[in-house]
Order: sequence, then C-alpha cells, then structure tokens
Amino acid sequence: MCLGAGHVVVHGNPAFVAAFGQQAIGVPAREGLVSLPGTAFAALDAAFARRRPVARWIRWSGADWRLTIALRTDVETGDVYGVSFHLRARDDTPEPG
Repeated sequence: MCLGAGHVVVHGNPAFVAAFGQQAIGVPAREGLVSLPGTAFAALDAAFARRRPVARWIRWSGADWRLTIALRTDVETGDVYGVSFHLRARDDTPEPG
C-alpha cells in the first residue's frame, strides 16, 4: 500500500517483503522498488492522477507479471489518498478446486 502522489510504501505483505526487502517500506516506491520497470511507476502515477484503477502486464525479472492497482479512498470524503497494488506472475495460476 502506498500513500500520496510519491507512492510512499507504508505496508507490504510477506510476498512483497520477500521480493523487495523490509527496507522498501517507508520510502517512495521509485526508491525502494528499483527493480520494477518504469512502466510500473507510470501505471501507479496514472491510477493516482486519474483517480481510476489500472491493470496492465509488465515485464519484470524476465517474466510477464500482471500489475493491478486499486485506489485507496477516505470513506467519509471519497478523497483518494493512495493506491494499493498487486503483482501476479503470468504462470502463477490457481489449481482448479
């Protein structure tokens, strides 16, 4: 989860920490997630600026990943204060249940 137009990372789940390290929390995404391609940051910027969720494929670490970005909004005012994002590898598909 990121706050503000600078996308300061304020929370990362265990998979996030495994991928980027604990040091990526508390700093702007561009400083802590340096291995992500520029297209990922452009998508974060677009979601925040346009006040719309974004989903797109990115190429990262030699594989295709689906980047999904959701808005974080204040429940009382509706103001957008940040974004949350999720990365899922193309080949990471759930097994049929």
